[in-house]
Amino acid sequence: MFSEWFKVRFCETDGLAHVSNTVLVQWFESAREPIFRLFTPELDLRNWPLILASYKVDFLKQIFYGQDVEVRTYISRIGNSAFDVYQEVWQNQQKCATGLTTLVSFDFELQKAKPISEDIKALLSSHQISL
Repeated sequence: MFSEWFKVRFCETDGLAHVSNTVLVQWFESAREPIFRLFTPELDLRNWPLILASYKVDFLKQIFYGQDVEVRTYISRIGNSAFDVYQEVWQNQQKCATGLTTLVSFDFELQKAKPISEDIKALLSSHQISL
């Protein structure tokens, strides 16, 4: 599991006085950075190896300004060229949201998916969770 803490900023709240639903997608992406580094340690955008194929967010509880949140990141599935990242947002010891993202190892030159190396699969599996 990877863990990342975020301070909820005032600008991330909406008219209902809770965190806007669009903010969670940003937190999830930022918290996936350690996974990106498994594929490209320098985070070199000219040599980026992944594309996002899909994502889903489920909102379980409201998230409020003034209290930090933790995003927990796991790997839930590893395929030949794609894998799923499962994430949770926690605030005050309560799970407030979950997210599931499918990332694909991608060859931009050939414009097609490419297999994930066995070394990377081993690193991913060390963060795997059963759902």
